[in-house]
Amino acid sequence: MSRPLSFLYLTTFYPPYSFGGDAMQLYRLSHALAENGHHVDVVHCVDSYYLLHPQEPPLAFAEHPNVVRHELRSAYKWLSPLVTQQTGRPWLKKKSIARVLRSRPFDVIHFHNISLLGPEILSIQPEHGQAVKMYTTHEHWLICPMHVLWKFNRAPCEQPECLRCTIQAKRPPQIWRYTGLLERMARQVDQFVAPSRFTARMHAERGFSRPVAYLPNFIDRVDRDWQDPAPRPQEAPYFLFVGRLELVKGLQTLIALWDRAPAHDLLVAGAGTYEPELRAMAAGKPRIKFLGPLPQQDLGALYYHATACIVPSVTYETFGLTGVEAFARKTPVVTRDLGALPEIIQDSGGGFVYRTDLELLEALDCIARSPERRNELGQKGYDAFLKYWCREAHLALYFDYLEKAARKSFVRVPWLEA
Repeated sequence: MSRPLSFLYLTTFYPPYSFGGDAMQLYRLSHALAENGHHVDVVHCVDSYYLLHPQEPPLAFAEHPNVVRHELRSAYKWLSPLVTQQTGRPWLKKKSIARVLRSRPFDVIHFHNISLLGPEILSIQPEHGQAVKMYTTHEHWLICPMHVLWKFNRAPCEQPECLRCTIQAKRPPQIWRYTGLLERMARQVDQFVAPSRFTARMHAERGFSRPVAYLPNFIDRVDRDWQDPAPRPQEAPYFLFVGRLELVKGLQTLIALWDRAPAHDLLVAGAGTYEPELRAMAAGKPRIKFLGPLPQQDLGALYYHATACIVPSVTYETFGLTGVEAFARKTPVVTRDLGALPEIIQDSGGGFVYRTDLELLEALDCIARSPERRNELGQKGYDAFLKYWCREAHLALYFDYLEKAARKSFVRVPWLEA
C-alpha cells in the first residue's frame, strides 16, 4: 500500500503568473495529487512573468491546502531571469530553492518548464532521503532556444540554424548551449517524458541523447459541463478558438478565410501579444468575436455549445490540449496536420485533420450541415478522453513511470515499503 508522497515541482511559470498550457497542466496535476492526499510544493519564477508581462495577472487561481506555492522573487527583478537565460544557472535563485529543498523530505522532484531556471537546476538533490527525478517536455526548449521550433519567426523549423534564428528574434544567444552543460545535467534525471509521440520523436531526431517516454497530458473529468451545461453564450451557431493570441497559434489563418466559412460566428477566447494585429485583421468582420481571457469555469459552456473547436496552430505543438478540452464536452475538433495535433484525432476519430484552407472549409461545412455527424464525432472524442486523457488515466501512467524509475535508480520503491 502506497503512503502519501511529497512532490517538488520546479517550473518557470505557474498560475496566476501564467495561463499557458504548460502552467495549466501543472496546476491540474498539482491539484489532482493534492486531492488524492499527496503534498505538492511548487517553485516558480515570478520575476520571469514580470519580465514578459509588466501588468498584474488578469485571473485568480485558488490553491488546494496540500499545494504550497513558492514564488521566486529577486531584489534584482528582471536581471535574475536574464542571468539564468545567459548562463544556464539559477544564480540569483539558489538560496530560495535550497530553502525549499530543506523544508521536507521529497519523494519526487519533477521539472517542468525550466527555461528561466536553467539546466543546472537538474542537478539538485533532496536534503533528506532519495527522490525520483522526472522532466516533462512541455515545450521544445531542450532542443530549441526559441522553445517552439518556429524558425526566423515565420515558419516551422525544418533545418536548425539556432544562432541565426536567436539573433534575428532579438534574443541574446545562450553560450551555455555550446558547452555540454545540458547534456551533463540531463544525465542526472531519471525519466524524461513528453506529452505526445511526436514530441518524443522530435527530441530524438534533433539530437537529445536521453530516452523520452510518452505521457499524454490530461484534464479533469468535467461530466457536469455537458450533463448540466451553462446556457449558450449566444443564439447564433459558432465555431470556437481557444488559446494564446500569438502568431504561432494560427488564428490569423482563420480570420483570413472566415468570409468563406459556413454561416457561423467564430468566437475567440484568449489574450496575447499578437492580439492588436489580430483584432485589426478582423475589423469589419462581424462574425469574428473576441472574448478576452476567460477562467476555466467559463470555458466549459463555450466548448459544449460550439459546433466544433478549431486548432489552427502553424508550428509544432507538443500536445493538443484545447482539443482534449473540447472532447471532454463532447465537441468535435478540427486541427491542422502539423506536429502533435493530429494525434488526438488519430487516437479518437473525433474530428478532422486538414492541410489546406479548402480542406478546413470542407471539414467545417461537413460538421455544420449535419448535427448528427457533429454529435457522432463528439461522442468519439469523449470516449477517447475517458480512455486516454482524463485524470485517472494520466495518474495511473504517471505513477507507473515513477515506480519504474525508482526501481531502476534505487532497486526499490521507497513509498511502497511498509
